[in-house]
Amino acid sequence: MAQELWTAVDRYFNNRLAPEDSALRAALEASDAAALPPIQVSATHGKLLLLLARAMRARTVLEIGTLGGYSTIWLARALPPDGQLVTCELSPKHAEVARANLERAGLAARVDIRVGRAVDTLAQLIASGTAAFDLVFIDADKASYPDYLRAALRLSHPGTLIVADNVVRHGRVLEEHPSDADLRGIRNFMELLGATPGLLTTALQTVGEKGHDGLALALVTGAA
Repeated sequence: MAQELWTAVDRYFNNRLAPEDSALRAALEASDAAALPPIQVSATHGKLLLLLARAMRARTVLEIGTLGGYSTIWLARALPPDGQLVTCELSPKHAEVARANLERAGLAARVDIRVGRAVDTLAQLIASGTAAFDLVFIDADKASYPDYLRAALRLSHPGTLIVADNVVRHGRVLEEHPSDADLRGIRNFMELLGATPGLLTTALQTVGEKGHDGLALALVTGAA
């Protein structure tokens, strides 16, 4: 019953505050048709990402985990016309679907999809002296979250906001000695987040159509 209620409330919010337009609906339909896993953010979370980016007046965004480009569309829409979003995707198939979805949404010019292991892409960005990003969204394999955070900090400046999805995982974050790599990655990520100087951090539990989960947020306030 709880899941049914959470989903119903999300639909209520979505219909009134975060309605999906044709481009967003088409992105979901194309992802389904390509058999991509239905693990993209919800519409309300997508709208939250857009609001955060707009509130920060972000001009550059780094996304770790593209999937079909649904969250990418929300983030790219928050950017000014000359803004730029770099998104990392392991799967060439997923990247192909995302490119088509972004093209349909009229956002292809703002988005640079990098295909390959995200840790390698991030290392390349660091090595090439890429300018720091204003917002970083982490939503990829959970086992690598600590590595993604370390790289994100090297690609940040004071004022950068780092947002990480899926940090509660149906409450399993409370397991002190988790057996699976994803959960260990989340716990190590949270420990690293809390122990890193120069960060203002918090985490929020969320419930909705995606179940019981949560977001972690970190504002870079100094040298991390």
